[in-house]
Amino acid sequence: MPIQRKLGRATDHRKADLRNWVTALIEHGRIEVTECRAKETQKLAEKYIALAAKYESDFTVGKKKVSHAKIDAKGNKITMKKTSKNGAEYTVVQRETTEEEVKLDGPTRLHARRQILSFLFNPKDTNGVSKKIINKLFDEIGPKYKDRKGGCTRIVKVGPRRGDGAMMAILELV
Repeated sequence: MPIQRKLGRATDHRKADLRNWVTALIEHGRIEVTECRAKETQKLAEKYIALAAKYESDFTVGKKKVSHAKIDAKGNKITMKKTSKNGAEYTVVQRETTEEEVKLDGPTRLHARRQILSFLFNPKDTNGVSKKIINKLFDEIGPKYKDRKGGCTRIVKVGPRRGDGAMMAILELV
């Protein structure tokens, strides 16, 4: 008996699909897929949510130096002209360094974060900027489920899909 369902796909295609479904579930909180796909996705999603919940408090708050471009009153970057060794002129953006308080992960949390990042995709918004889904998992979802022993997701059966009659289900975070 196989450990997991084959879902009618080749191994690489099936793994990519599962990664997509787990990423979408964490990003949106619910997805609608067929019943057997929901059950396979639920196994992986619960595993990664439990990992994030286990190490949700393993961090320290520290100061980190951050360099930003200086900005004028209109919101434009302040530039200055420089001359190179051969006499060519070029512009350089002026920068300022500040210290910000950030969460510094402990070793176990960092390892858990890297394990999850090796599986999840990093979705981008319409502007092409990464959404940092791992931060959502550790900062919002993990603390929410830290006292639960399991059962972070639920499957609600919707009914047969029009067209091929496959049983559809909604997989959502509880």
